[in-house]
Amino acid sequence: MTMDKRMKRGLLLLTISFFTICFSLFSLQRIDAEEELTCETTILFTHDTHSNVLSLKDENGNPYGGYTRLYTMLKIYRDAYADHPVLTLDAGDFSMGTLFQSLYTTEACELRLLGKMGFDVTTFGNHEYDYRDSGLAKMLNAALDSKEKLPLIVEGNYHVPVEGDENYTEDSKALQEAFDRYGVKEYTMLEKDGVRYAIFGIFGVDAHEYSPMSGMNWEDNIDAAERIVKTIQENEDYDYIICLSHSGTEEDEKDSEDHELAKKVDGIDVIISAHTHTTLHEPIVVEDTLIVSAGCYTENLGVLRIAKDKNGKLKVLEYDLVPLDAGVKEDKTIIHAANQYKDIIAETYLSGYGLEYDRVLARTDFSFDGISDVQRELPLGNLISDSYVYAVKEAEGENYENIDFAVVPNGVIRNTFYKGEITVADAFAVSSLGMGADGTAGYPLISVYLKGSELKDALEVDASVTPIMDVAQLYASGVTWTFNTKRIIFNKVTECYLVKEDGTRQNIEDDKLYRVVTGLYSGQMLGAVEGKSFGILSIVPRDKDGNPIKNLEDYIIYDANGNELKEWYALATYLDSFEEEDGVSVVPDRYKETEGRKNVYASYNIIELLKAPNWITITILCVIFALIGIIVFCIIYSRRRRRYRKSYGKYR
Repeated sequence: MTMDKRMKRGLLLLTISFFTICFSLFSLQRIDAEEELTCETTILFTHDTHSNVLSLKDENGNPYGGYTRLYTMLKIYRDAYADHPVLTLDAGDFSMGTLFQSLYTTEACELRLLGKMGFDVTTFGNHEYDYRDSGLAKMLNAALDSKEKLPLIVEGNYHVPVEGDENYTEDSKALQEAFDRYGVKEYTMLEKDGVRYAIFGIFGVDAHEYSPMSGMNWEDNIDAAERIVKTIQENEDYDYIICLSHSGTEEDEKDSEDHELAKKVDGIDVIISAHTHTTLHEPIVVEDTLIVSAGCYTENLGVLRIAKDKNGKLKVLEYDLVPLDAGVKEDKTIIHAANQYKDIIAETYLSGYGLEYDRVLARTDFSFDGISDVQRELPLGNLISDSYVYAVKEAEGENYENIDFAVVPNGVIRNTFYKGEITVADAFAVSSLGMGADGTAGYPLISVYLKGSELKDALEVDASVTPIMDVAQLYASGVTWTFNTKRIIFNKVTECYLVKEDGTRQNIEDDKLYRVVTGLYSGQMLGAVEGKSFGILSIVPRDKDGNPIKNLEDYIIYDANGNELKEWYALATYLDSFEEEDGVSVVPDRYKETEGRKNVYASYNIIELLKAPNWITITILCVIFALIGIIVFCIIYSRRRRRYRKSYGKYR
């Protein structure tokens, strides 16, 4: 071997040795750093699962999600991290979204399945109150009567009224007894493998506003969180404080309740944020608090692995949102339980409608868009509002009275239809919320009257309130309206007309009463319009004689057999009514496109901005002109004073 070759070989060996030593030192530093970490914990989390026990389908027809896949992935991660504590948490709205919710008060299947899947703790979301306080009490008792393993429940600031409160009822008493029996608390302490967790629940202000029939007393969420965290800090030995917050996050931090919670309340390590259905692919870090969200409808399983350093500072070791897609095998245990529940649904609920869970109602040769945060006409909304008119005609028969305005807001549309078959379960999932006065699943339709001026205000809600409250966006039958998004707020609508069945247009008369059909919940939320419009807009549901309605349940629409006409059933019967091909109803192509019912544009053209002004615009213009006049007067007066002083000084 030559000297040059020996030198080259020696240099090569020296280089390899150098990098080997460096790698070893780096590895040792990592091990040392890891040895300094304590309280390593994996948190598996969900929220807003909305009764999705079985798989859903995406726009391409591929299955995903469901408790069936969720349980499979939970077991995989528990096995993978068996060398340290694993918590499984849910942040509320585990109910309301599929036909399984029809068993809410009798079987409590969602809560029982959370227990079967090994969830440690959950909290209540606003949809747990869709069956009101009485329904929640029945659900808790049904869960306990099953004698099955159940998750703990924490709720820190949504309080049951006590005797002496204005809203105290016998249902309040029943719910408090159910809370006591179940052991619902503001916070709970858990210990796993020596690591101690303080876990509490928070109910956001937005969630409270969406629970008009809950019967509960809401405590400010920031005040409550401060109080609970202080109690934990003063009375408990803990390593982590975790908040299950049914409040949510928004892109704009000033509108984001959980941003504010993290900013204003010190001491919270992790906030699992629900309600807004947010998907956070990276945690939001606010001061020393992590905010995490995994999305809704069992689309993902959230995985957060954390530890504390020697100074007690929180360290994120891993964060991932694991898709529960078609590649995840469904768990046979949950499938078996789901099939048992489906049999009960068929026997106790669907039999009353002469329907079956998987019965095909219709076929669509195109996919519908889901709900939108963009102001626009939505064919799915048109389909639903048209179904209200159809179903009421069928229910009232010869006694049918013309419906002038049938309306569905964004907030009650929970799903959409994709190309292919539409089943009974699919129709229910689109209009799945709530219950009626009969205590069964699904909000019923109601018939009320509005003055023409109030009907115009409703259209102005769509135009002006939607940007600050997207659930208020409206889709309707019987009217057409146009608005300019650049006009002055609460005067954005420039044109609106009634549209008769033959397509002719009629002006809306301010003092005339018009028949309106909508869902019970939508009617109950009309009271929020005045607050959201700062008292400028007002919509008062009235009876046929124009008298304000005190109890909307007195105006529920019933079918010929005396049953409540449910929103979902109206949609189901309409889907089943279309012209058939090969024995299956086919959704008409007209619903593939918009129809000019709602016309939205943006223009700064001065004529477009000022045409058809209402009193709001006129008042604002008067104020502006008055201010301009004052400014001009002050300028002229000031100049004259200066000239006077100069002239006075010259001849003095």
